[in-house]
Amino acid sequence: QVQLVESGGGLVQAGGSLRLSCAASGRTFNSYAMGWFRQAPGKEREFVSTINYSGSSTYYADSVKGRFTSSRDNAKNTVYLQMNSLKPDDTAVYYCAAAPRYGTIAPTNGVVREGLYDYWGQGTQVTVSS
Repeated sequence: QVQLVESGGGLVQAGGSLRLSCAASGRTFNSYAMGWFRQAPGKEREFVSTINYSGSSTYYADSVKGRFTSSRDNAKNTVYLQMNSLKPDDTAVYYCAAAPRYGTIAPTNGVVREGLYDYWGQGTQVTVSS
């Protein structure tokens, strides 16, 4: 069982930055692919980013590419999402997710399926004002 606890969300003006953190309890955390997803009000949850077990490989949705950066510190069992140049359209609940069955997950046609991830955090609210 993997438990994920997210933090770092909040209110920020357009153009600002936030860094989200996700602390994991898994004893084999350094073997898991991890991912970030988000869900805006009234919309389906969508893929944001994926990072492989070591942090050497990352992928991003087109909507955040060049603005968001995923990283991980396996010694701390923690993954991060650095969000820069935030836009009002980035307003959403952000979730981190763990994929113990995979060390690396790469998008297909720019999309990563939620079903590849077995454990999810509680979500943290990010609100970007105009």
